[in-house]
Amino acid sequence: MWGVLHRLYGRTQCVHTLRRCLSSVTAKDLDVFRGIVGNTGVKTEDLDSYNTDWLHTHTGHSEVVLTPKSTQEVSSLMSYLNERSLKCVIQSGNTSLVAGSVPIDKEVVLSMTKMNAIESLDTTSGILVTESGCVLQTLEEYVNEKGFIMPYDLGAKGSCLIGGNLATNAGGLRFIRYGSLHGSVLGVEVVLPNGQVLDLMSSMRKDNTGYDLKQLFIGSEGTLGVITKVSILCPLKLRHQTVALLALRSYDHLLKIYHKVRSQLSEYLTCFEMMDDLSMDAVVTNLEQSHPLSSRSDFYVLFELSANDSEHMESRLSQVIEELMKEELISDGTYASDDNHHRFLKLKSYRERIAEGLLRDGYTYKYDISLPLSVFYEIVEVMRERLKSTNCLRVCGYGHIGDSNLHLNITSKVFDKQIKTSIEPFLYEYISKHKGSISAEHGLGLMKNSYLKFSKPQEAIVLMKEIKKLFDPKNILNPNKVLPNN
Repeated sequence: MWGVLHRLYGRTQCVHTLRRCLSSVTAKDLDVFRGIVGNTGVKTEDLDSYNTDWLHTHTGHSEVVLTPKSTQEVSSLMSYLNERSLKCVIQSGNTSLVAGSVPIDKEVVLSMTKMNAIESLDTTSGILVTESGCVLQTLEEYVNEKGFIMPYDLGAKGSCLIGGNLATNAGGLRFIRYGSLHGSVLGVEVVLPNGQVLDLMSSMRKDNTGYDLKQLFIGSEGTLGVITKVSILCPLKLRHQTVALLALRSYDHLLKIYHKVRSQLSEYLTCFEMMDDLSMDAVVTNLEQSHPLSSRSDFYVLFELSANDSEHMESRLSQVIEELMKEELISDGTYASDDNHHRFLKLKSYRERIAEGLLRDGYTYKYDISLPLSVFYEIVEVMRERLKSTNCLRVCGYGHIGDSNLHLNITSKVFDKQIKTSIEPFLYEYISKHKGSISAEHGLGLMKNSYLKFSKPQEAIVLMKEIKKLFDPKNILNPNKVLPNN
């Protein structure tokens, strides 16, 4: 059932609830859980934060949250849940934007927050071994102290956990330089739905022996197993970083700038982001921030460079910016090095805080899509025209040009069914026509699973369902997520 209005955190939202007939947890079950994880590992009160997704749009009705502290405890819990056919949801930082990490009814929640030990970092190879419940920012700070960085960076790094990042194959701001987690992750330890521990941990970058099973769990959104441990390759941290923010008048100019920056600064380039005027306005107006440049513009690019030789890097950057101004591709711009740490972080925040600013509008319809760069921004203009007669407040686009990933965001004061039906499935049909993806990095969860057919052929979907059935024949792990229901 949906359409139930709640006032949450000062914003009126539409909370979708979906009830199904699931086996209920009994008093005996609770005793068994306490025998495995102890009294402090079983939580039956104040569960709102576990039942509500990050956007406050979906809510479940779980009556128990379990917080295991070890792989063995996870194994014992999964064995018992499987025996009892009790369905469960694996929850990391609960920052999913597609309702992928919350229950839809009374599923047991397995919270991984207590499995937060960092086991080792090999300072020769840069290989980090950690439990899956570590917060990304904690890991970033840990490896930074030893001269490394994490191979990916996310806006939610202060609350998201590495296990959830793997489960959703999170991309983020460093993708253009270091690629996806499918390449950075060397090994995982996973507990299967029946409680079996599958040790796929490895510190070898090259291992060509049989099927690479770990890849099945990266991006599976907790539907095939519980990731409990991770081995990941961390790049060396270069000594100097510089971020540039440029204003420009058109998307065509943006593509030309991207080509020039890639061709002349590729050895330094760490990220290349775009924002339109309404995205920047969400930060400046809604979060009451001063504008970083002298005036507003239709588009902005923000890119980051990293090097050990700052003098040479900044000389090359200055040369590129002069050429861009001479060619009249940019109208204004500024940059800062991390020597001025406050200004450096301030400039980056205009990109990182867009999602936060958009929430101040009221309700946000969020779409994380991939499209060829030739039509990348066209969909924003198409949707503005399509929605101009509705009650939407803004239609904006920002994202990762380097990996063709657009964050299309539409806002209104409250949830509006007319807006939603005007967006879907039209948007997914448009994406399919242009051979894009309906989910670039956020996953499918509950909100997009029924639209999988717009990105994958039926034969592939059938095979995915067979894989799910092989790993989880009782369908106890994160049910009704990722794959479309029959």
